[in-house]
Amino acid sequence: MELTLLGTGAPAGLPRPDCPCAACACALGADARAATSLLVDGTLLLDLTPGAAFAAARAGRTLGGVRQVLLSHPHNGPAVEVPAGLPQPGRVPDGRELALLTGHRVRALAMDAPGTGYAVTGQDGQRLLYLPPGCAPAGLEEGNETAAPYDMVLADVVGRPDALAKLRAVGAVGPTTDVVAVHLDHDVPPGPELRRRLAAAGARAVPDGSTLLVGMYEDVPDVPRRTLVLGGARSGKSVEAERRLEAFPDVLYVATGGSRGGDQEWAARVSAHRERRPGSWRTVETCDLVPLLAEDGAPLLIDCLSLWLTDAMDTVGAWDDALWADGGERALRERVRELTAAVRAARRTVVAVSNEVGSGIVPATASGRRYRDELGRLNAAFAGECEQVLLVVAGQALVLRG
Repeated sequence: MELTLLGTGAPAGLPRPDCPCAACACALGADARAATSLLVDGTLLLDLTPGAAFAAARAGRTLGGVRQVLLSHPHNGPAVEVPAGLPQPGRVPDGRELALLTGHRVRALAMDAPGTGYAVTGQDGQRLLYLPPGCAPAGLEEGNETAAPYDMVLADVVGRPDALAKLRAVGAVGPTTDVVAVHLDHDVPPGPELRRRLAAAGARAVPDGSTLLVGMYEDVPDVPRRTLVLGGARSGKSVEAERRLEAFPDVLYVATGGSRGGDQEWAARVSAHRERRPGSWRTVETCDLVPLLAEDGAPLLIDCLSLWLTDAMDTVGAWDDALWADGGERALRERVRELTAAVRAARRTVVAVSNEVGSGIVPATASGRRYRDELGRLNAAFAGECEQVLLVVAGQALVLRG
């Protein structure tokens, strides 16, 4: 199948009319996006939007061959006039599968919000899935949704990353599925930041007017297996780490800080973290990271290495100068070597969080300076085993590696 994206933006487009935000101000040129509309093989139009005929002309296409128009969601913008010669738009009822006049087969998927998703099969057998904005499939079951992964999925990856996680959980999205982000709004700045966030989810964005061939595997981004996210206090490093895995199901969240019974401030921080996580994630409280890294399984989110180091230094007696000199330092070095070796050998996806220290005030105590130095060494050793390393400053992620 040949797919031309006449638009890739949210229903109001990007930039939004009269919106003064920074993302809209930067959405110029290739980053400007009309409301999402797809032309399949020149004969099937998914979502009729304002200016669709002009968008097709700019892409070197025409709507003259369109024989079927299907709507996936109510448009929040102005009323759309049907151009002369186009058939009246329609909608396939949820759960129905139809053979279209265009030669395509289309099945309507129920969504968890107003709208209809369409699974389209071309005459060559290739399959694409198109989801409306702000929606995820409802009632998916493993082995029932699809016999094989879709060749291409077009979805609201930024607004509903959990939709991608649900599709991955049932095998509808696999390693070779080309995931293209559509319905793009001003939630994420355009350009490099958008591409970085999408790549972490195994997705990509393309400019309006792009023509894609369904099944072109070489364009699928590779998700880094090991990532370290650094940052100072309240920098947004944990949010960044969680965002990198929210499009994946069954993530194992490893909390190294424990529960700290009686500490109300700590309990409030733990509660805030839990509320941000998807309901499908599991949580384990442990500092025994090496066995988890050695196992195959779902992605691992470790938050954080700073608290792991505190536990390790407690164990080896690092706060006592005599114990530190009498084998404590050697024992800590060995623990760090075991951890980094486990990271190097890990086969599961790993995202770890750590504090970046040493750039500010020098700690007043010898133990504080020792902790600062050891955390710097741990971060450097762990980063050396990662494909991607990020530094988060004021909520903005700076790519240091990868």
